[in-house]
Amino acid sequence: MHPFSYTKAADVEGALNGGRRGGRFIAGGTTLVDLMRENVERPRELIDISALPLHDVTGTAGGGLRIGALVSMAAAAAHPKVRAAFPVVAQALELSASPQLRNMATIGGNIMQRTRCTYFRDVTAPCNKRRPGSGCAALDGFNRSHAILGGSDQCAATHPSDVAVAFTALEATVHLLGPDGERRVAFTDFLLQPGDTPDREQDLRPGELITAVELPAHPRPLKSGYLKVRDRQSYEFALTSAAVALHVRDGVIREAKVAAGGVGTVPWKLPAVERSLVGERQSDALWAEAAARAADGARPLRNNRFKIELLKRTVERQLRIVGGVK
Repeated sequence: MHPFSYTKAADVEGALNGGRRGGRFIAGGTTLVDLMRENVERPRELIDISALPLHDVTGTAGGGLRIGALVSMAAAAAHPKVRAAFPVVAQALELSASPQLRNMATIGGNIMQRTRCTYFRDVTAPCNKRRPGSGCAALDGFNRSHAILGGSDQCAATHPSDVAVAFTALEATVHLLGPDGERRVAFTDFLLQPGDTPDREQDLRPGELITAVELPAHPRPLKSGYLKVRDRQSYEFALTSAAVALHVRDGVIREAKVAAGGVGTVPWKLPAVERSLVGERQSDALWAEAAARAADGARPLRNNRFKIELLKRTVERQLRIVGGVK
């Protein structure tokens, strides 16, 4: 680990001053510290923001929720407002990491976490995300766990967050505060596909701080849930996952929100699946027909072609779980 300085911010202004100096924000540290130990990340200064007043979950007009960036994963999952309004978020959090990590890790840190690609974490391997222009070892290497959606000839690493999939499905908004003031970014725009700049992963300006993630109000009743498919049942990242939220009235699906994880370079919104559902009545045939669109546009690599069929089956299964059959 390389030498670094450490400062604990007493207030938001102190944190922003540290950001202006180029310092890196840290709270739970469950990802950043690991990367520093492996010499993947080498920040010169850490700004501890854990004391900032960003620990609340509050309701918004119409039934939405605003989750502070420093709310722990465990606290967010257990919060009665989250569990009642958006079970998909609570389930995604509970299926993430280990209980010990969920007690430490924060919502803001979770969506900022970097890929679990083994080549990214191996400093001896070429990786455009870690060192732009060095190449991508995954493209011709072992790529079973990599993306089939959103990749480029620069990078095919998947985004590891589970709750980010739920936020994508629910069309959340990220609240930011920086030297130029406050800003809001749609969650689907906040996490960036690699394209030609795989080292740029979020729509963050220099010195900006995540203050909250806001979930908009959705029509009620809203049934939702999260399904994660992985190689083992604990402390493992998704091969595929599906976040589904459905508003059904008078037996007709009026609104559908669907996103997938484990298959994209960012959590992957599935608009073709959503369009196939809206205006239709629940049925086994409908779930299968809609899920058949889940892998539209997929570009598998040598070792992960199986994810195409696995993604379709994951989405279909979760549609059945959330939507049932009438």
